[in-house]
Formats: sequence, structure tokens, C-alpha cells
Amino acid sequence: MKLFSPAISRLARMRNWRIEQWVNDPISAQREILQDLVTHGQYTEIGRKYGFNELFTVRQFKNAVPIHEYEHLKPYIERMMNGEENVLWNTPINWFAKSSGTTNEKSKFIPISQESLEDCHFQSAKDVLTLYYSSRTQSDLLTGKGLVIGGSHQISQVNDEVQYGDLSAVLLQNTPIWANWIRTPELSIALMDEWESKIEMLAQSTIEEDVTSISGVPTWTLILIKRILEITGKSTLKEVWPNLELYIHGGVSFVPYKEQFKKLIGEGCSYLEMYNASEGFFAAQDTPDEEGMLLFVDNGIFYEFMPIEEYGKEQPITIGLEKVETGKNYALIITTNGGLWRYLIGDTIQFTSTYPFKIKVSGRIKQYINAFGEEIISDNADKAIAHAVEQTGLSVNDYSAAPVYFGDNNKGAHEWLIEFETTPVNTEKFANHLDAALKSLNSDYEAKRYKDIALSAPIVRALEKGTFNRWLKQKGKLGGQHKVPRLCNERKYIEEILLMISAE
Repeated sequence: MKLFSPAISRLARMRNWRIEQWVNDPISAQREILQDLVTHGQYTEIGRKYGFNELFTVRQFKNAVPIHEYEHLKPYIERMMNGEENVLWNTPINWFAKSSGTTNEKSKFIPISQESLEDCHFQSAKDVLTLYYSSRTQSDLLTGKGLVIGGSHQISQVNDEVQYGDLSAVLLQNTPIWANWIRTPELSIALMDEWESKIEMLAQSTIEEDVTSISGVPTWTLILIKRILEITGKSTLKEVWPNLELYIHGGVSFVPYKEQFKKLIGEGCSYLEMYNASEGFFAAQDTPDEEGMLLFVDNGIFYEFMPIEEYGKEQPITIGLEKVETGKNYALIITTNGGLWRYLIGDTIQFTSTYPFKIKVSGRIKQYINAFGEEIISDNADKAIAHAVEQTGLSVNDYSAAPVYFGDNNKGAHEWLIEFETTPVNTEKFANHLDAALKSLNSDYEAKRYKDIALSAPIVRALEKGTFNRWLKQKGKLGGQHKVPRLCNERKYIEEILLMISAE
């Protein structure tokens, strides 16, 4: 199908004018999106409940509709999965994306309408291509194959009309024909659900392909790259695939892994971050290698931003794009063309610029450490880990941290379980650099660490390679969208991992 690649490339480049329209006037684009969503929603049960037919402004919408978390929408979603129509959205919902992370034992089922497939997920994917071609005018990206390291094919049938699976499976089942021409591996491998075998099949089946791009979560991509290099005996991936020019990543922060990827891939590869989830495709870098992802304001999602200090209040304040500030932490609230109304997705973001509006993911509302007033967020932790990696030359595969509470004979501290590529004999140097970086990044942490009065030095425990994967497998969460919780304000996950290690 290489014959079709130049045509797809030309089409991707031609879309740039449309992107420029909403980049230049994002506020109007968002108002039009909300108007369209409310128009669809007025014919639904939730629309009748909140009087959507009488809502004509953003203010009226926010005053009428409360902020929802998943538990609030769950009864509606369960009815939709049983075949009821016009509940949250006015067109049939035949697909649900099953989403669950390590921090929540229960699965969430996110409705995926035809509109959210076409106008959000697939349109955004095409916009990513257009943005990349705009910044890389000589790119040959689509002359080769894109290696996609997705989730697993666990499509389950609820009834004759309704099915669910993880987002990767849902998208692959509904993907446009053109996307299959330019991707690898074949679907039977891409949708395997046993991850150890899947990594081996991915490696063996793609070595001879002309791979020009890779997309996947950094943790799983690293495992695949190392296996490919092991099979081929090459020292870098560019020796295996000379035309490789782009790695597209998301799901977890790339900061702790970037130097390791550069070393394993070799020179001449660009890196591009995307922010997409079961709930929608939100943003992507418009210029590879530059911080900040362009917020997609014209793909069927209306955004609100809750200052993080408002979280937990009975009537929290949210703001629109016109009032956001760079560097502040906001909880992301979305209204979507899949029937999520003022939905608190759980992520926190920061704006890196306004006009154009660019963001970075700073963490999760429930993934932080604030046991002693230190307010450590994921962004702090990722940057501190990256600094310690740079200073020590060690490679980190994954990590998780939690507080050590005050005891009779000890002060409070943070305990870090870190899986290194090669286990160090001594972690003291790494811990010192980690501590210093956290002090420089977070003044609250620095204050609590002053003379060890409130908070002792971090405790770093080096884990044997593969420990986190064994833990995820034990929980039935190996591969796909499942991720190790980086930060937790309680010791539940760390204690589970330490217990597993002790039992082994």
C-alpha cells in the first residue's frame, strides 16, 4: 500500500488551514462546540433534567449542570450499556471504552459515540499528522510503516448492539481503511492480550519492516526496543530501521525516560507527545521536541479548568480559556460528544503558553504526596527522577513513592521504590540528587526538609528488574493502558509490592 502514502501525505498537509482557524480564534471555537453539544444533549434524559433547551450561554450551562465524577454518571452509563437510548447522548452508543488504572480497582466504561470516534479521536489523529508535516516539511513519515504498541483485544459483547473493550481495541475495530495501510503489526498481533508473548511477536514480526514511526507508552516501548536490539545484535534502533524519524508517546511522563530513548534509538529521531484517553483526544505537540501540547479546541470537547484549590468544595469555581494562567495547576473538566457532561477526568494540567493555548499534564488529582504539607505532584517527581538519572548515569524503568509516617523512633519521610535497568550497589548518591532536585522544584518540600525537622531524607529502595510488571500481572493489569501509580498519599500500593517481594 506504499502507493497510497504520498496521497495521504498531501491530504494531511492540506488540512493545515482548518487547524489555523481554531488556533487563531480558540474562544469562538469553544463556544461553538458547547452550543453544538447542548443542541445534541437537549433531546436526552440528562438534557431534559437540566433544561438544556433553555441554556444559551456558558454561564447558564455552568449554573445549571453540576460537575460530575464517574460515580455520578455510572447509573446512566449502565442503562446505556443495557441498550437504552437518548440517555446521555442523542445518537446510538454501541461502543464503550473500558478504562481502569492501578489506582482504581473498579473499571470505568466510557461511552464512545460515532461522533466521538470521527470528530474527536480520528480527527485529532489526522491533526497530529498535519501538525507534524507543518514543522517537518521534508518528512517521509508515511512512506514507511507506523509501529503501534496498543492495548489488547478484549472486546466483550454486552448484547446484540453493545460492545466494550480498551480504547485501543475500540479504535482498531473502527479504524478508517487508510490507517491500516500505514501501520504495523497485523491486527492479530496488535490485539493480543498476553503481553509477554505480544512483545516477542511485535519484535519478531516488525524487524524486517520499514518502520518510520513508533507510538506507544514509554514503559512498554522500552521493553520492545530492548528486545529488538537483543534479537538483531544492533546497538541502536536506527541501525535496525534507518528511516525511523518519529516516536509518539503518551500515557506517562516522558521526562524520566527521554535520555534512555535517545541512547537506544540513536540520532535523527524526533519525539512528539500526545494527550489522549478513553474520554477523548485532548492535545498534542505541534512542534516536536518543544515543551507544551497544543490544546485541541475544535474536536467535539468543551473544556473547563478548575483551580486545584477548588477541588473538594461544594460549589467549585471553574474558568474558561480566556482566564487561565501559565504555570498554575488546574483540574481538567470536559463536556464531550460522547455524552460526558462537565466530567472531572481526574488529570491535572498546567498551561505552558496562552494564544496559542498549550498544556502539559502535571499529574492526577489523587496522585500526589502531601502527608506533611509538602505537596509533591507528579511533575515534580518526574523532573527530580530525570535529574538524578542525569547526575548518576543510572537508567530508571519505573518508580512509585509514598510517605513513611511519623513513628515512635522515626520522623516522616518519602519512600521511593525504583526499578533500575541495572540495580546499583548503593542508592545513596541517587537519593541525594533526587532530594536536591525536589528541594529546587518545590519550596514546600524544601521547607519541610529544612534541618530534617519535619521530613527526613528520602528512602530509596532499588527493585529487581521486572518487579513492577510482576505486580501488575498479579493484579491482572499487565500491559495496555495500565500504569504504575507514581505517587500515592497512602502506603497501599507500596505495601502490596513489598509484600509480594517478601513472599517471593
